Amino acid sequence: MAARASVARRTIATPLILTALLIGFALLGWLVGSKPFNQTIIDIFLRVILVAGLYIFVGNSGVISFGQTGFVCLGAYAAAWMTMPPMMKQTLLPGLPEWLMALQLPYWAGAIGAALWAALWAGLFGKILMRLSGIAASIATFAMLAMINTIYSNWEDVTGATSSVVGIPIIRTIWPYLIAAIIAVFIAWAHAISRSGLALRAARDEPTAASASGIDLPRERLVAFVVSGAVMGMGGALFAHSIGVVTPDTFYLGMTFITLSMLVVGGMGSLSGAVLGVLILSSLIQALRWLEAGVTIGTTEFALPNGGQENALGIVMILILARRPAGIMGNSELSWPRRRPSKSGESRQ
Repeated sequence: MAARASVARRTIATPLILTALLIGFALLGWLVGSKPFNQTIIDIFLRVILVAGLYIFVGNSGVISFGQTGFVCLGAYAAAWMTMPPMMKQTLLPGLPEWLMALQLPYWAGAIGAALWAALWAGLFGKILMRLSGIAASIATFAMLAMINTIYSNWEDVTGATSSVVGIPIIRTIWPYLIAAIIAVFIAWAHAISRSGLALRAARDEPTAASASGIDLPRERLVAFVVSGAVMGMGGALFAHSIGVVTPDTFYLGMTFITLSMLVVGGMGSLSGAVLGVLILSSLIQALRWLEAGVTIGTTEFALPNGGQENALGIVMILILARRPAGIMGNSELSWPRRRPSKSGESRQ
């Protein structure tokens, strides 16, 4: 207990520094004041939530999971079920049970309910999947994602199948997304310094020694999988409220690979890398969008050709990983600058 408290004191700088960075982005969006830029900042905070949730399992276990986006889908539709006006649900989702049809919660309560719903399914799936390792585990999580996508794409009376579910209350202000991103960062940090998180990383780095020490690897993976699922479910709920519409394909391969890419580029074994990967790549994506739309300098307009954004982003990611295969942060975390110890002679003076 004392050792964990000491670790917590030493590492508290990490979530505090990351929180300061997120607040800086929020203030930038507030100062600029334009609606498109405001939405860009909201998108960044949503990605921070999702990549932090991904880090909780992938970063600590070392198992690449393609299935966490499935929990984003579960959370988004749960938010729709709990926050849409009853009249809209009767028209678009007639198969919902009566008690859910009459329910209309505020967005924040819906986000909590969505996190619990996703965590429940993460626990059920994890009971089976967390006994697998390596490529078998990765393929199994992809199968889970495909199964969730298939069910939600065909469950017409409850999810609207492939049709867009509209009528979800839209939240345009930055601050709820900032608060949720900060909460996700602190949840990821708290899990990482907990007994379960430390045991899971020990098993990731030294599986033989961890097994000899009595670490129950499937159990520790399951804990991380459930916590990750809850954070991803919260992110899915807020994603739904950011655009007011959901479809199953929104939460499939595209979202899976962009979130994994941000985690890997930032540093898969680092919470700081997860957040910095989002901030850096999201800023780069926005800059490339502006260039693709055209930038006028004097009397000359510069613009990337169609598809230039994706190609430029891919080149930058390859260059980063070629120079730093472990990502920008590797396994290190942001912390306060350390004071140099004074020499004994100077201290006597």
